[in-house]
Amino acid sequence: MKFWSDSFKDGSNIPGEFAFAVMDPKTHVALSANRNPHFAWSDLPAGTRSLALVVHDPDVPSRGDDVNQEGKTVPLELPRVDFYHWTLVDIPASVSQIKAGQFSNGVTARGKPGPAVLGDVMPGARQGINDYTGWFAGDGDMRGDYFGYDGPCPPWNDALVHRYIFTLYALDVEQLPVAGNLEGSVVVTALRDHVLAQASLTGLYTLNPSAIPRT
Repeated sequence: MKFWSDSFKDGSNIPGEFAFAVMDPKTHVALSANRNPHFAWSDLPAGTRSLALVVHDPDVPSRGDDVNQEGKTVPLELPRVDFYHWTLVDIPASVSQIKAGQFSNGVTARGKPGPAVLGDVMPGARQGINDYTGWFAGDGDMRGDYFGYDGPCPPWNDALVHRYIFTLYALDVEQLPVAGNLEGSVVVTALRDHVLAQASLTGLYTLNPSAIPRT
């Protein structure tokens, strides 16, 4: 199975237009275009009945003590955890690409609706809730249920460049047997017994000009 993007190359930096936020010299960060990247695929295995796309950042700080704090840095050695940015399931096997900006084009305060994909964007597909839902839970202006794609926004004082892993799964079921808000970990567990093939792309992103990549 082949999987690629015209928006960024595997192992390279993700352009700011596909991120939730970009660097700002005065305020550290500013909201960005938050467009979902382009993706395409081919050579699906025989028996593919649907596809699923899961996007996660495995480099999120396990503790928030120093996150986005003036005069502090999130250290490289801090243990890291997963943060899910997008789960898209029940992609019809007849679909061969996702266009840039097709599912997300701008930051939506309080989150985009879901899990059903609205309108004619991709009939039948479902989008899960992403982890900005928990991140903004205590913010009166931003809290809500964040479905669909919301791009990178790592801590602006993190010493580590974050990796964003985009994984496409070819599945043997037309509809993934999972219900509810389709949280990332729930989707990953549900698809394990149905994977015929998978392929991944990794993009890099940081809001800290001094950050370094993981070695």
